[in-house]
Amino acid sequence: MAKNDFDELMSIGIDIGKDTFHIVAFDPDGQLVMRKQIKRLALVQTFEKLPRCVVGMEACLSAHFVSRTLRKMGFEPRIIPAIYVKPFIKGQKNDYNDAEAIAEAALRPNLPVVPEKSQEQLDLQALHRVRSRLVSRRTATINQIRAFLIEQGITVRKGLRSLKNSFEAILEERKEEISPRMRTILIGLYGDWLWLDDRIETVSKEIELISRTEENCVNVMTIPGIGPMISTAMVAAIGTGEAFGRGRDFAAWVGLVPRQYSTGGRTVLGRITKRGSRYLRMLFVQAAKVILMRTNRWPDFSFGDWLTKAAERMNRNKLAVALANKLARMAWSILRHKTAFDAPRDEVAIGV
Repeated sequence: MAKNDFDELMSIGIDIGKDTFHIVAFDPDGQLVMRKQIKRLALVQTFEKLPRCVVGMEACLSAHFVSRTLRKMGFEPRIIPAIYVKPFIKGQKNDYNDAEAIAEAALRPNLPVVPEKSQEQLDLQALHRVRSRLVSRRTATINQIRAFLIEQGITVRKGLRSLKNSFEAILEERKEEISPRMRTILIGLYGDWLWLDDRIETVSKEIELISRTEENCVNVMTIPGIGPMISTAMVAAIGTGEAFGRGRDFAAWVGLVPRQYSTGGRTVLGRITKRGSRYLRMLFVQAAKVILMRTNRWPDFSFGDWLTKAAERMNRNKLAVALANKLARMAWSILRHKTAFDAPRDEVAIGV
């Protein structure tokens, strides 16, 4: 479409697909002036002919790549969480209606947007996703080995190490009970397990190396209980935390705040929302449980008095979530203000 077809545009909405993009544009009067489907490879060519304006897109795969591309061309891209686009959809769901809703949502002044990720953040995020998938596959492999052994009437104590230490002894001592074919299957699964261990260790070492060389990660790791995994996952997810105005906003995004139902001046708080990043929430809860296991270290922490008093009135799981919330808030503050925590440096050793 020729550039002269428009004097000015107010906003453009892009519904990003694997191979095609659906584009909807509004003029300054709020009138719909363009509905167009383009191929992914025609993105630059198409937008070169359009006036510079606000461009909205949902947070999804390749949204950060598209955002960086359009920003270099002079547009103002805004990546919007899908949950905030849904209220603007009119009629039935289709690609053009989605793009129209995105274009309208992009103009809302107080609507939260997703900060554009750098390539370094995407690389670090990819490492965490690969490691998470490998850990999940390893757990599935171990469970399958246990299931096959139980079918042979053989049970092993709980725990990864118990099975690994006794696996070869089981095959040798129970060779009369296990058929040759089942033995071959079990040995193959055990080989998969060892290979996954090596891959997980390799990826974990790479993440740990990054955590030692990245300034923001080093600062976050000064918080008790927080180590390479949480610090790098935070940096990959939120950068320097500028998307959040305060620590509570970050904790709410992670899903560590109570679900609220308020009406008529009456506030009811329920279980945690579990919204946002499930992976980060899991890591913070794990870090909290590590701290709770070491009661003798609590007096050394600046929040030790709070933790001691909270332990008297909360059960273990609720206390872990409350502590995870506090760790998340502190981590955001450290990340945002580029400072170090007041705990001794050796606390990094017990971090997740």
